Amino acid sequence: METRKHKLWEALTDGRLFLVVVLLVVVSEWIGVRKIPVTAAVSVTLFPMLYSMILGLIAYLIRILNVEQSKRAEHLIFLAILPLVTKLGMQIGPSVSKVVEMGAAFMLQEFGHVGSIFLAVPIGLMLGLRRELIGLAHSIGREANVSLIAEKYGLDSPEGRGVMTIYVVGTLFGTLFYGFFVPVMVLIPGIRVEAWAMASGMGSGSMMAAASGALSSVFPERAKDIVLYAGASQVLTSATGLYMSIFLLLPLTRGVYRWLSPLFHGGELEENGHDQ
Repeated sequence: METRKHKLWEALTDGRLFLVVVLLVVVSEWIGVRKIPVTAAVSVTLFPMLYSMILGLIAYLIRILNVEQSKRAEHLIFLAILPLVTKLGMQIGPSVSKVVEMGAAFMLQEFGHVGSIFLAVPIGLMLGLRRELIGLAHSIGREANVSLIAEKYGLDSPEGRGVMTIYVVGTLFGTLFYGFFVPVMVLIPGIRVEAWAMASGMGSGSMMAAASGALSSVFPERAKDIVLYAGASQVLTSATGLYMSIFLLLPLTRGVYRWLSPLFHGGELEENGHDQ
């Protein structure tokens, strides 16, 4: 704990790092949200977070920031997401009545992540990944999930690198993926439009907007219902998603990893002192 406090203090007192971070935030917010039409039915939405990540990478590549400052910046992430986690916690109370009104289908939708875990962990192991899979596979890796892994393992751990990887990939390609593939996925027979709308509210505002927008373009006569179901699903995910990760999804991912890893390479999870 003292080491973490010391590193956080070093990051906060690094004037150059702090100035560059503030500058990147200002520039990214100044650019704002941009929509790029790809086809008549599909558009790609670019958000300030994407710009800040790209500009931060450029700042590192052209040596405005050095390797040591880049490592210090990891500790600023944990501090920066605390207000967001607090906001999520404050939203849970007022959302309880809405969650109850949504019915069994909404209440059970969070269990859909379980199937993803059983799919993602074996594939990751076949690709040679190890404990990174704990962070990668337990969720879609948005802000609340990043904070969970950061608190439990630290962002400089394999699990932390895994969740940050999926966070970055989701930010870079999430809206693009949903914008392009939702019109294709709805061709699968036997799945109602309400189910696709509920699936759009996966815990990311940008991804929800891309998915529900693409879905509305396919079913314009159901656009209002799609927005309603997607929004309600988003509220539920925001209210319960973190708790599902804490009590079910993260322990399940660890269990599946511990079960399957000896088949690919010797189990490594137990070496992490945080995993007790």
